[in-house]
Amino acid sequence: MSTLGEAFSLLRRHWRAAYLVALTAALVNLVPDVLRQVLVWDDPRVATALAVDVVGFGTGLLAQLWVTGALAGLPAGERPDRSGALGRGAQLAVRAVRRAPGTVLAGVVAGGAVSALLTVPASVAALGFDRVLGPLQSPGAGAFTVATVSDVVATAVTLPFLALVVVLVAGHSRLTTPAAGQ
Repeated sequence: MSTLGEAFSLLRRHWRAAYLVALTAALVNLVPDVLRQVLVWDDPRVATALAVDVVGFGTGLLAQLWVTGALAGLPAGERPDRSGALGRGAQLAVRAVRRAPGTVLAGVVAGGAVSALLTVPASVAALGFDRVLGPLQSPGAGAFTVATVSDVVATAVTLPFLALVVVLVAGHSRLTTPAAGQ
């Protein structure tokens, strides 16, 4: 739990940089997120809804890894580094899961709880409980927009927290290849 507290403290100190990186990732992720929903807009099958969720998980994971890599230097006082962030984030995630899977899981659960508090009430109010869990079944544009905006907000708020948990667990060290002769 001390790692979660340290991640939260670090996030409070560097909130502007962390949330700007996360907002960038959330907005980029918005394109495939909306497209995957629109492509199956009228499809009432649960299997289709499940496939859409699997694609959403994949794009969300990529966004998380990118944010993790971009924020890798934050504990050392470095600025976010977007160049090579996806690869760096993947390396850090693998290292963190190997070192302390329970702590990473605790970060996922804490971030997921905050995300649920931010997005589920708005989505249920806009779409209805059945549509949040199952196929969209042609929701109105306004309801879909409310649910999408709540998802973007939840994503932007929670990505940097889990990223910093992963970075702290992994023990940040520069993940670059040493120059020849070193």
